[in-house]
Amino acid sequence: MYHPTPRRFDLIAFDWDGTLFDSTALIVRCIQEAVRDVGGTVPDAQQASYVIGMALVPALAHAAPDVPAERYKELGQRYRHHYAQHMHDISLFDGVLEMLHELKARGVLLSVATGKSRQGLNEALQHVELKGLFDDSRTADETAGKPNPMMLHELMSACGVSPARTLMIGDTTHDLEMAHLAGCRSVGVSYGAHAHDTFERWQPLAVAHSVRELHDWLIQHG
Repeated sequence: MYHPTPRRFDLIAFDWDGTLFDSTALIVRCIQEAVRDVGGTVPDAQQASYVIGMALVPALAHAAPDVPAERYKELGQRYRHHYAQHMHDISLFDGVLEMLHELKARGVLLSVATGKSRQGLNEALQHVELKGLFDDSRTADETAGKPNPMMLHELMSACGVSPARTLMIGDTTHDLEMAHLAGCRSVGVSYGAHAHDTFERWQPLAVAHSVRELHDWLIQHG
C-alpha cells in the first residue's frame, strides 16, 4: 500500500457499469437479446460492448443500425425487460467499497456520472453498503449522454469544484472523451467494456488493470 500524499483532486466522478459495478457481460447479453427480439441483426460482443456508457436509445440504435427508428421504443423496452430479469445477479467489483471508503475518509467528494437512467442508478444505490458514499450523481436521461460533457459540468457546478480539481474514472472511450471535453483529467480501467489500447487518444493519466491497482494509484496520485 502506498503512503497517502497531498490530495490532487477534490471531486472524483466514477462511471458505474464496468467501472464500479461488474455488469458488462450482462449488458452485452441484454443488448443482444433485445435486438433479437425486434428482428434486427444481433451485434457481436465487441459491437455490443462498444455502446456501453452511452444513453440507452442512442446505444441501442448504434448497436442495431438495421432496426428502424419507429421500433427504438420497443427495443428499449425489450432491453429493460431482459436487464430486470438479472439485475440482482451482478455486484460491485471486489475492492470497490474499500476504495470508496478510503477516498471518502480523505475528504474527496465522490460522484457518479453514468449512462444509466436515474431510475436504474437509484435502484443500484439502494444497497445499504452504498448509503451516504456518493455526494452527487448524474445520469444520461437527466442531462445528456456521453461523451457530451454536460453531466460533468453539472457535477462540478453542484460541488463547487473546478475542472483542474476533478477526475473522471471510466472503462470506455466515452468516459475519457467526456472528461477531455469537460476540461478534466481522467483515469481509464481496462477490466470493463472497452479495450484499453483505444484509450490513448484521450490521454488518461493512467490505466488501471484492477480495482486494487486503481485504489493504489488514487491514494498515491489522486
